[in-house]
Amino acid sequence: MSFGAAAASGGFARVSPDDPCPCGRDRFDGCCAPLLDGRDAPTAERLMRSRYTAFVIGNAEYLRRTWHPRTRPSDVGLDPATRWTGLEILSAEAGAAGDESGSVEFRARWRVGREHDELHERSRFARRGARWVYVDGEIL
Repeated sequence: MSFGAAAASGGFARVSPDDPCPCGRDRFDGCCAPLLDGRDAPTAERLMRSRYTAFVIGNAEYLRRTWHPRTRPSDVGLDPATRWTGLEILSAEAGAAGDESGSVEFRARWRVGREHDELHERSRFARRGARWVYVDGEIL
């Protein structure tokens, strides 16, 4: 099943291991699946991609776990009516192994019913211990 077919089916998208990853990078089982299952993201960009995938499939626990506790909301508030339809990474600064912080600028497209739009954001990430976490974002 393609990502488009999964996103069009009611509720959150269902992604099988052999399906393309919603983040657009690779197959799901070799891309975001290991991160969603608990493996640490090696870079801020990979964390960003896996968080996008978590929004697509409705994994609020992963979003909560990868959000800096200082800025994390009490409720992530995912809406199953929102269909995330594509991610485009525009730039990434720092956020590699050995860095303490990084940022990723991206566009994420979505639709709710007949309404289509995109989120254009520069997200900031920080390393807490050995793990990357999302800090906050600036809407562009």
